[in-house]
Amino acid sequence: MKQEVEEALEQLIEETAAPEPQPQPFMESRGLRGRVAIVTGGSRGIGRAVVTELAASGVDIAFTFLDDGGPARAEAQEVARQLRQMEVRVVVEPCDVRESGDVRAFVRHVVEELGGLHIVINNAGTSLDRALWHMSDHEWEAVMRTNLDGVFNVLRATAPHLRAQEWGKIVNIASVHGIRPEFGIANYVASKSGLIGLTRAAAMELGPRNINVNAVAPGYIRTTSLTERVPAEILDRARERSALGRLGDPTDVAQVVLFLCSEAARHITGTVLPVDGGYLL
Repeated sequence: MKQEVEEALEQLIEETAAPEPQPQPFMESRGLRGRVAIVTGGSRGIGRAVVTELAASGVDIAFTFLDDGGPARAEAQEVARQLRQMEVRVVVEPCDVRESGDVRAFVRHVVEELGGLHIVINNAGTSLDRALWHMSDHEWEAVMRTNLDGVFNVLRATAPHLRAQEWGKIVNIASVHGIRPEFGIANYVASKSGLIGLTRAAAMELGPRNINVNAVAPGYIRTTSLTERVPAEILDRARERSALGRLGDPTDVAQVVLFLCSEAARHITGTVLPVDGGYLL
């Protein structure tokens, strides 16, 4: 038994150990041209803003969307059309991040079609709000499986590609509610708190291969599927609570994501960057 434990430890050390990675020379966001990015949930809201900013910097884009009907497909194809006008290559496919097999298949297709993978943005998310004593099993599981399990599925599928080339940028879209909870969103809070922990764990495990893993924590952002369901009085209270006295815009989040994907942020990893206008102050 002792020998088996020692052999297992030696194998783990061999898998994780790597020569000290050397950072590349500093480059501005335009230095991202020719990179390949996967963005989950890229057809609307924050995801749409992220794919637009990355494409404007010359990044080839592969994004997923949840195919829940004709309008969703039409919306995704329209985003793809707009991105191609920026003269970047685009792959768009429906993919349920909760299904690990679907995620693996999507990642394989992206690498084959676009010739590599360098940037991963975990944006797909959902919410089903209710006081926890009224919350159903479905409402708990659906949010946890999308917001936390889905990110794990993507990280597990993409990590081997990033580790092999010893370079990569991963940004997870968390939430201020993963830092400060509010009433009626226990499932969402738990999923985003877990995502913050997963971000830090992944940063430790992937850092030796020169892979940066960070998260952004948006506050209340206009024109997203999540805030569309938030009552007006809660949004008004969020404005008043914010130091800047306003709600955010998806582009506010996308610009921070772009920064974390650039070599200007090459020595930042395992951090959670609030984009909340001072909501957490």
